[in-house]
Amino acid sequence: MTPARQPIAVAVGLMLRQDGAFLMASRPPGKPYAGYWEFPGGKLEAGESLVQALTREFEEELGVAVIEAQYWRSLRMDYPHALVDLQFCRITAWSGEPQGLEGQQLAWQTLPVTVSPVLPGALPVLDWLNQERGPR
Repeated sequence: MTPARQPIAVAVGLMLRQDGAFLMASRPPGKPYAGYWEFPGGKLEAGESLVQALTREFEEELGVAVIEAQYWRSLRMDYPHALVDLQFCRITAWSGEPQGLEGQQLAWQTLPVTVSPVLPGALPVLDWLNQERGPR
């Protein structure tokens, strides 16, 4: 019998521009699902709050300083390589221009997104954004 996997807490940020566009990043080579598009973020380290983890990850991965972020929603995803608790925050203020510091590609997107393939954990987020947008 295999032991139950412990979920990994992950801080994920939706950088939202004034025009409604949001930032997506490709997963870098060497990581599971390399080349898939996702919302940037990373694991919470011991003792970190959600916003602290988000701030650290965005600085390390994108060279951006998070100024304003609010918790939005959570989602548990069971991937073959990990069980993750994704904790999504909306980032509405930051300083700096995002850069792919880990070799990832970046793209500002609107609905429907034009990047592909999209990581399974990002698909519900696109649905949530679409629901918030309302009928067109």
